[in-house]
Amino acid sequence: GYRVSLQGNFFGRNHMYTTFPEYVPRRHIKLDPPLNIQSNATASKCQIWWSVPWYLAEILQYELQYKEYSVSWEIALNKTPPSSLPWIEIEATELRSGIAYIARVRCKVSENEDSYHSQWSEWSQTTVFQRPGVPKLSEKILNTRTMQFLFIPLSFGTLLYLFWNFKLSSRYCCFLTSGQKASPALTFPRQLLSFSHSIICTMGILR
Repeated sequence: GYRVSLQGNFFGRNHMYTTFPEYVPRRHIKLDPPLNIQSNATASKCQIWWSVPWYLAEILQYELQYKEYSVSWEIALNKTPPSSLPWIEIEATELRSGIAYIARVRCKVSENEDSYHSQWSEWSQTTVFQRPGVPKLSEKILNTRTMQFLFIPLSFGTLLYLFWNFKLSSRYCCFLTSGQKASPALTFPRQLLSFSHSIICTMGILR
């Protein structure tokens, strides 16, 4: 260790004051802030990561601070990673959809480390992220109703076309090679039943 003293001249006399009788530098460390903080936000979570010197990675602990971009840091939220790994996740439930957020991180030697001790570093540079918006329920309902309104007249028009085709085809007959006569109109009920089944299934999906 070291002995740190302060010497000064007061009222014409020299005085020496012992400030730290046993000063150990490795127990009074202030680290540089983490570097290269980055983020990636999805609809379910936001992952934030950063970098520190490799030889310090296993003995550091971190504190993340994040807030809505437009508010003061004084009301920011703090989050502590569960391990010494240089990354953290924020669940989507902690973020408002469509709102921009800003985050920063700081570090210090872990309190579980006996050989070194430090105070918190300064805050790092910031990263900005935003949880992607999700379609509102009203918009989904509106889209479904629009599809229904478009599908109904199209279905009616198709049925009308098939019915008109049936009337025309019923006036004509085609002869088979065996000499028997078959009407194309006999295939129409099957087409109509198949098309009706498709309409019912599609309307069920739209609901």
